[in-house]
Amino acid sequence: MKETALTQLHISLGAKMAEFAGYNMPIVYSGINDEHKAVRKSVGVFDVSHMGEFMLKGEKALDLIQMVTTNDASKLTDGKIQYSCLPNNEGGIVDDLLVYRWNATEYYLVVNASNIEKDWNWISKHNTFGVEMTNMSDELSLLAVQGPNSIKTLQKLTSIELSSIPYYAFAAGTMAGIDDVIISNTGYTGAGGFEIYVWNKDARKMWDAIFEAGKEFEIVPTGLGCRDTLRLEKAFCLYGHDIDDTTSPIEAGLGWITKFTKSFIKSDYHKAIKDNGPTKKLVGFEIPEKGKIPRQHFKIKDAAGNEIGEVTSGTQSPSLNKAIGLAYVKTEFSAIGSEIFVEIRNQLVKAVVVKTPFL
Repeated sequence: MKETALTQLHISLGAKMAEFAGYNMPIVYSGINDEHKAVRKSVGVFDVSHMGEFMLKGEKALDLIQMVTTNDASKLTDGKIQYSCLPNNEGGIVDDLLVYRWNATEYYLVVNASNIEKDWNWISKHNTFGVEMTNMSDELSLLAVQGPNSIKTLQKLTSIELSSIPYYAFAAGTMAGIDDVIISNTGYTGAGGFEIYVWNKDARKMWDAIFEAGKEFEIVPTGLGCRDTLRLEKAFCLYGHDIDDTTSPIEAGLGWITKFTKSFIKSDYHKAIKDNGPTKKLVGFEIPEKGKIPRQHFKIKDAAGNEIGEVTSGTQSPSLNKAIGLAYVKTEFSAIGSEIFVEIRNQLVKAVVVKTPFL
């Protein structure tokens, strides 16, 4: 397994470690519920250094990005960020990603850890524009400082006015005495916060500085376990669960990042799904019955026992204290209030389609 610059620190702190996307990552420290609630109420820190980062430079960098992503990156201005995805040739999704614009000829792509090589090869394959591509994934560390007290914690460490960085925007400068830091108003928890990019050699110094600054807010280290429960409460898609090589962004409710004002790989296919209406949709659901937790790949059925879909993500929500999930279902069962049934241990458990986000 690969390690991040902080893997040994996590082990020394007593984190429960496990393999994730080829990396030895902290899954849980004190407990998923405790860590989850700390992020919702105050501040927690995730080491997500396993994520991938590519730099694209050149006069035609935007042209390449426009071809390989579904969102319209021409709308970006310097210092802004866009959520997007990479469509494949079969009508599915290679990956979802963030596109950062430094300037008109320099962009920064942040991709999922499990897809670094796959994404690199895919974008490289379509780079007929002479764009200079650099894979910086092994050189950078990424700390996600999330929660309502994240801004108060981090502001102690920098002269950059963090409140002036809008959501989905970034600034570069000095933090905790470390130069060349990217401070990004992003995160995948829905609790607010920032993601901090530093070179590997500075990762431990940044970690220690953040925890010192956050002491008064009872800052805690947080693992990938609660990252999953936090994102699910906000109905954020997770690659390999709610979106994958077989799902269209239109089916996944990602029409808002799929812009047909430009041409991209397989754009006509996705536009046809939008125009004609998808045959299946990603929906949120709740299970009223206590103790019944939905998990990925559990079948969804109708009242007569006919299969109508499949669970993609499910958990017991620590904030809501109820079982929630995401699932693809046939479109006729996708309306809010629709009654569906999740097959859990050969038993059909009643569930209700609800509006997302759950929280």
